[in-house]
Amino acid sequence: METKRIQSFISQNAIYIVLVLLIVAIAIYDPSFLGLNPLRDVLNQSSTRIIIALGVAFILITGGTDLSAGRIVGLTAVVSASMLQVTDYSRRFFPNLGEINFLLPIGLAILVGLIFGLINGVIVAKFKVPPFIATLGTMVAVYGVNSLYFDMDPNNSQPIGGLRRDFTKIFGTGSFGFGGVSIPNIVLIAIIVSIFVWVVFNKTKLGKNMYAIGGNQQAAKVSGINVGRNLIYIYSIAGALYGLAGVLEAARTGGATNNYGNMYELDAIAACVVGGVSTTGGIGTVPGVVTGVLIFTVINYGLTFIGVSPYWQLIIKGSIIVAAVAFDMRKYAAKR
Repeated sequence: METKRIQSFISQNAIYIVLVLLIVAIAIYDPSFLGLNPLRDVLNQSSTRIIIALGVAFILITGGTDLSAGRIVGLTAVVSASMLQVTDYSRRFFPNLGEINFLLPIGLAILVGLIFGLINGVIVAKFKVPPFIATLGTMVAVYGVNSLYFDMDPNNSQPIGGLRRDFTKIFGTGSFGFGGVSIPNIVLIAIIVSIFVWVVFNKTKLGKNMYAIGGNQQAAKVSGINVGRNLIYIYSIAGALYGLAGVLEAARTGGATNNYGNMYELDAIAACVVGGVSTTGGIGTVPGVVTGVLIFTVINYGLTFIGVSPYWQLIIKGSIIVAAVAFDMRKYAAKR
């Protein structure tokens, strides 16, 4: 009985155990990894990835996938950055644009993300195109739109820099301090978004419908759920989250190019899968997704911190992804 209890505990909390073991292993090699600065760096690097992964989780739980996430992040980063340069910057994207309230470009970028999410939702829900193909097409189209916008005169595909300090400080490099503890603003935003998504997943009708659709779409239809409408809502919310992530990525790095966000969707999908979001749909939690992102950030940052070759990092990441999917499929087979 005790053995079964231990096995059950390990099975239910494997993702958290893996994260702790990774941190312990790196800290044994170099104890300074447990310092405040490495912790801040890991959280900073994880923040935008968490928001992207939470958007992708919406789609995966419905039994779909989203390959357009990274390119939407890149487009919204460019859109927001292009309107938030200092007025005396030598290569302004819009030379005649005065200093405007930064909330306007941020809102526009989020709206752009939402629109492309809406397009994905309509293609999947109304035209019955498989999510993989629908979002693959959107991914290519969004990159084209971004490249055309980025190549407009007088920018002509030059990296966008010189972003305003009020924008980069509030949404990128700034910190909020209380009780002697300083927390980066971007981390606070990621926490707020995570709480919002948790509420949607667990306390709203949309969240319940999302799990029902992912569990069995036909059964969801029979039970009276408007599957098409809910899918459109879900893809739109995901797109808005990608838009917010694009804004934060521009603020964090202090600039943008049309190649921002490249392959971010694969990292997000991998983090979701490792975090317990089922590849067959219907299963997934916010803490699991956040932990999945942290695991990959710890691998990237932590192994670089102790001097491990980036090629070994790829091997370790790939092994973890395959192991997570295999574990997920075993649980799915056992339930059947």
